Amino acid sequence: MLEVMDIKDHYLETFGRLEKARLADQSGPLLRLREAAMGRFAELGFPTSRDEEWRFTNITPLTQVSFQPAPTFPPKELTALKLDRLAYGAWDCYRLVFVNGAFAAKLSNPPSGLVVNNLRIALADEPQILEPFLAKYADYEDRAFVALNTAFLDDGAFVNLPRGQVVDKPIHIVFVSIPGHEPTMAQPRTLIVAGVNSQATIVESYVSFGKEVAFTNAVTEIVLEENAGIDHYKIQRENSQTFHVATLQVQLSRSSRFSSHSITTGGSLTRNDVNAVLDGEGGECTLNGLYMAAGRQLIDNHTRIDHAKPHCTSHELYKGILDDQARGVFNGKIYVHQDAQKTDAKQTNKTLLLSEDAVINTKPQLEIFADDVKCTHGATIGQLAEEAIFYLRSRGIGQEDARSLLTFAFANDIIGRIKVEPIRAHLEELLLAGRPSPDRPEIEEEI
Repeated sequence: MLEVMDIKDHYLETFGRLEKARLADQSGPLLRLREAAMGRFAELGFPTSRDEEWRFTNITPLTQVSFQPAPTFPPKELTALKLDRLAYGAWDCYRLVFVNGAFAAKLSNPPSGLVVNNLRIALADEPQILEPFLAKYADYEDRAFVALNTAFLDDGAFVNLPRGQVVDKPIHIVFVSIPGHEPTMAQPRTLIVAGVNSQATIVESYVSFGKEVAFTNAVTEIVLEENAGIDHYKIQRENSQTFHVATLQVQLSRSSRFSSHSITTGGSLTRNDVNAVLDGEGGECTLNGLYMAAGRQLIDNHTRIDHAKPHCTSHELYKGILDDQARGVFNGKIYVHQDAQKTDAKQTNKTLLLSEDAVINTKPQLEIFADDVKCTHGATIGQLAEEAIFYLRSRGIGQEDARSLLTFAFANDIIGRIKVEPIRAHLEELLLAGRPSPDRPEIEEEI
């Protein structure tokens, strides 16, 4: 308990030091928001394995490190060409780049005519646009990591799609972690507001240079107004020494459509919280996830879909591939409120264990308080079939190639749903190359 108190004091002291340096923000709603969030974090502290939502994820290694705020200016050695190597090449997209949470204008290519910018500029120029949405959906009252992110909120990505706007190509938000000589932390923040009848594809990539220890604590809020559509991708491929905690909070209105594709291959300890609220009739929500871990990696996916209004549909499919001594956690809940009649919800989690030492803790859940619904859930855990491996080997395919082909086949229905070709091609190449590895060269490249 003393160690937990000491690390909490470390963040309180860091917060106080940064607030004194932010002379321009010493008044107004942002200051009050940060102070309220830090006050709540001080009350909550970090979760422990005694908390039901963290029962299978021990974050002690994270709380034993005194992370310092990372430098928020990109090193001159970081060029667009070097960034392309970690961001699927020079593909056709709009791009916003953030280095350790701060906007890097010279590396970015935002679309003209749209409010796609960094939060710092938006907060300074038009705070009235953000105030109805920022920190209104990702609740920091009961979530320590959301409170910590909100307390250190200073910059981030802001996408505001006006009524009827259909964006012609994906908006790629790249969060780059560049650790220093000591363990560093970044608090990326994203706010996406999709106006009535608007549509866009949003890609969030989390990448890193180098092999040093780092902590990424990200929060994304997405608000869809009536009949809006967002196809969202979150790709986490940071180095094998990174602690990555992320919260995605989505609010859907009447007849809006949201699809999420969560891909996790990097990090030492990764926790993804995905929460969606269907708060308008006729809403549709799809959550797809693929996580691959090896070595001693831990990947924890917690999802919750709230059906708050009637005639809404949700579909969820998460697949995991675990090798060596890797551990996975899947905890998915579908919550159907009393008034949410005619709900149609389906949830599935499937895990492939490539090693006798790999472990998965899976817990699909339904809580239903309406009586006219159609809801299903299920989980399966298995290994590669020896008969299938023998069949492929009998036709001249080697042992490792046979394993790779069968692993690819297991993941292919997730990969096939990815509409952004560079991401799909990267995953296909990764799966066909062999077993998942926590020390792949492409995610531990130096600048």
